[in-house]
Amino acid sequence: MVKVSFVIPCYNDFHFIENAVNSALNQTYSNKEIIVVDDGSDEKTKKVLKSIEPKLDRLIIQDNQGQGSARNNGIKAALGEWIIVLDSDDYFESTFAEKSIEAVSQINEAKIVTCWGNRISETDEIIDLFKPSGGELCSFLQSNGSFGSCMFRKSDWEKVSGYDESMKQGFEDWEFYIRLLSSGGFAYVIPEVLFNYRIRKNSTTVRANKIKYNLRRLIFNKHQNLYHEHHLAHADYLLNMIEREEFEKLKNLERLEYRIGYALLRPLRWLKRKL
Repeated sequence: MVKVSFVIPCYNDFHFIENAVNSALNQTYSNKEIIVVDDGSDEKTKKVLKSIEPKLDRLIIQDNQGQGSARNNGIKAALGEWIIVLDSDDYFESTFAEKSIEAVSQINEAKIVTCWGNRISETDEIIDLFKPSGGELCSFLQSNGSFGSCMFRKSDWEKVSGYDESMKQGFEDWEFYIRLLSSGGFAYVIPEVLFNYRIRKNSTTVRANKIKYNLRRLIFNKHQNLYHEHHLAHADYLLNMIEREEFEKLKNLERLEYRIGYALLRPLRWLKRKL
């Protein structure tokens, strides 16, 4: 059995970190290690980490440098051939590692393994089910086809020099996957719900989505050669996005509520023009 290393970066997640660690400990796959990287957390979180340290194979403590740095430092210390990164407020179901290793043993071209996942609230209520698209590089140039928590080879991480630590505002996992797949292979999606992704009010993902076009532009500029190489597929993707947006806009214009509101406000708009 090849060794699997769980790498869990943690920043001020005293509410959830123990649950994340327990989900790694409770995996049915036995040949594993668990590494937590404390990325300059507050005292409450440090207290929790101290209490669960006996459960860990290694606790790495660093000043706050961002999630990319925390992941990279954890992976550097990992002994496993395969890495499973897990954000400290999320958790896996118990068979994720076993089924991921089974998948890569049968599919040599799989460089990333992800799965279906429940999006959950801060109180563990299920919001909805999300199914990542997976796929090859061309798909990832259009959008991120994997959760940030997934499995990949340590050797592949080394070849592309890990996560870009300068991307502290988000989308660093998407950019990492683009480099990972630029030499071939694909992201395989296990068609089962084996992951639980927490939606939080002020998470890195929420903050990143507020500036997503700036972050997309950064990725486009960084990988211009790849986008030039796949320009036809990317142009089709952008045109389809515009078409969908226009369809939704027209659909909203036809809604009864819109037409009633338009009729009620029309006299006011006329009066405003006259004044």
